[in-house]
Amino acid sequence: METSSTDTGTTGLGVPPGAGRAPRTAVILAILTMHTLSLSAAPPVAPDKPPREGPVGYTISFDNAVHHEAEVTVLFRDVNRDTLEVRMSVSSPGRYGRMDFSRNVYNFRAVDGRGRELAVTRPDPHQWNVAGHDGTVEIRYTLYGDYGNGTFTGIDASHAHLNMPATFAWARGMESRPVEIEFKIPHGSGWKIATQLFGTHHPRMFTAPELQYFMDSPTEISDFTLRTWEVKDRDSTYTFRLALHHKGSEAEAEAFASMCRRVVEEEWTVFGEFPRFDNGTYTFIVDYLPWIAGDGMEHRNSTFILSTRPLKTDAVGHLGTVTHEFFHAWNVERMRPRSLEPFDFERSNMSAELWFAEGFTNYYSRLLRMRAGIFGIDRFVSSLGGNLDGVVRAPGRNYFSAEGMSAKAALTDGAQFPDRMNWANTFLSYYSFGDAIATALDLTLRGRGNGSGGAEPLSLDGFMERVWITHGRTGTPYTNDDLRMLLGEYAGKEFAEDFFRRYIGGHEAADYRQLLESAGLLYRMKDSGKTSFGPGTVGFHDDRVVMESGTVETSAWYRAGLDRFDTVLTIAGGKVASQADLDSLFGKHKPGQTVDIEYVQRGVHRTGRITFIEEPAMEVVTFEKAGLPVTEGMLSFRREWLGSRNPAATPLVKYCPSCQREYDFGYEYCHYDGAELKVTRESDHE
Repeated sequence: METSSTDTGTTGLGVPPGAGRAPRTAVILAILTMHTLSLSAAPPVAPDKPPREGPVGYTISFDNAVHHEAEVTVLFRDVNRDTLEVRMSVSSPGRYGRMDFSRNVYNFRAVDGRGRELAVTRPDPHQWNVAGHDGTVEIRYTLYGDYGNGTFTGIDASHAHLNMPATFAWARGMESRPVEIEFKIPHGSGWKIATQLFGTHHPRMFTAPELQYFMDSPTEISDFTLRTWEVKDRDSTYTFRLALHHKGSEAEAEAFASMCRRVVEEEWTVFGEFPRFDNGTYTFIVDYLPWIAGDGMEHRNSTFILSTRPLKTDAVGHLGTVTHEFFHAWNVERMRPRSLEPFDFERSNMSAELWFAEGFTNYYSRLLRMRAGIFGIDRFVSSLGGNLDGVVRAPGRNYFSAEGMSAKAALTDGAQFPDRMNWANTFLSYYSFGDAIATALDLTLRGRGNGSGGAEPLSLDGFMERVWITHGRTGTPYTNDDLRMLLGEYAGKEFAEDFFRRYIGGHEAADYRQLLESAGLLYRMKDSGKTSFGPGTVGFHDDRVVMESGTVETSAWYRAGLDRFDTVLTIAGGKVASQADLDSLFGKHKPGQTVDIEYVQRGVHRTGRITFIEEPAMEVVTFEKAGLPVTEGMLSFRREWLGSRNPAATPLVKYCPSCQREYDFGYEYCHYDGAELKVTRESDHE
């Protein structure tokens, strides 16, 4: 893989006209035409003339951006239904819960091709019916957008951050038509346009082959900084663009672009090739601003990445989202669950495969940052241990399998409900769940040696490449059964059946202690022997302990019968007025001891007994840190697992802001003066 980079300053355009592969609709039409010609031996029969189907045309302007409003016009040509059914989406690609975007639409009106006002009716909160037209309908509405993240739209004096389903209405029956859009930029704003939409010869006009692609094309319009680099892969050259809207320096932007480039290079090694980006371009659309909402959202040829934290303090931390979202270019956008294909904008989209689509992506986000040298072994194992601890100890794992937790995304991923739910006991994020399963599968495969027929050593990398070749490269959606069968082909049918039965469809947790020992890593109690009451959120009000959340089944609080809003009067005969009092109480007792507890529950004075438990939190540390001997076999296993697959990549460096010495990127502090290392040469005094 060869790379080259270009500093393009602040020039930004969409995808050039004719760039990359032809739109999917054009390819399909070409194939159909060739097939028709090959069947021309019989005398031709004049076909019925197909109805005209002109493109859907959009225009959006931002004259009142300071008050978060946009004016949207949509032109529907060649309408072939008596009643045009115009919809705002209920859901958005990459988000699985209901969003109900129509709530931010008002001033809706419609006219026909002669400018006559048309009657509009509302059959439901998400739809406008327009009848009495002459084959042309133009609708106009005002959109309010004041929550810029991966799902919603944010408009203000600094930018227009557009998630398409949250912004643009569409019409039933016209989903397959091409789309044209013009972005009208406020005069004197200096705004530019970053998008995966196809460019035209007009700098503010773009196209999409059909509605699905249009809705999957987030757009940032602002005075962003642009960095680009090119990568040669197989017979193609891909352009990567970082459209960065932030308040930081050019040096920070340059350093962050280098960091993103290093991550891109390392992610390539898992699959051995980049996806065939539809337009030859992939765009990181990034907003690091204090007035937006943090998020990351994958799309086919681009991603939205947002945070309130600036590059100056959190550049390294931001790479977690960058790595995760770019890995989705393979896993989710092309290795796609059948349950999400095609995406339905009129309902929540439920999928039982998110443990793989999101969870395995989460695992690789951590692993690839380690391989790329973004952080060292101690930070890697700390993050790994935190995830395993949360999964292994989660009571929700007893209620739902990884498949079941994935299906719950429609109720948890951004969905809003006013009533309280028992998530602390019944839910475990499919991100974390799948991450832990990926850890178990990778370590187990590596411990099994070579694959069938003496092939290369088994690993999760090898399995992911197999899934890519079978489902990603071909564009064939998969099911959980497909993944199970592929794992069987790769590592043995009996192994795959057992693994899926226990960890994907079942409720077991792998033996991480044994698996991690192969790499010289220790899975252990974090605070062995320490007394506690276990997990739970408590507060202190009026010198008393108050249960601030529902209690967790594995905690002493739950077992003693306490729950949300209960107020503790005394424990072991004494008042507990602060965290210091609670810690003192723990210091005086050992796990297994039982004492009296006095509390008020729903206005009723109660007494009971509570038993101290051992602090259950687990962690992962290196054998070196634990003072245990490390064998050469362990170090070899660790190198094969965590070492870079791209040794030719340009190494990243950090700088001491005091003495300006350079360090490998994995270091955090200067060895000479103890200063925290920075990603730019800027000194503390700048």
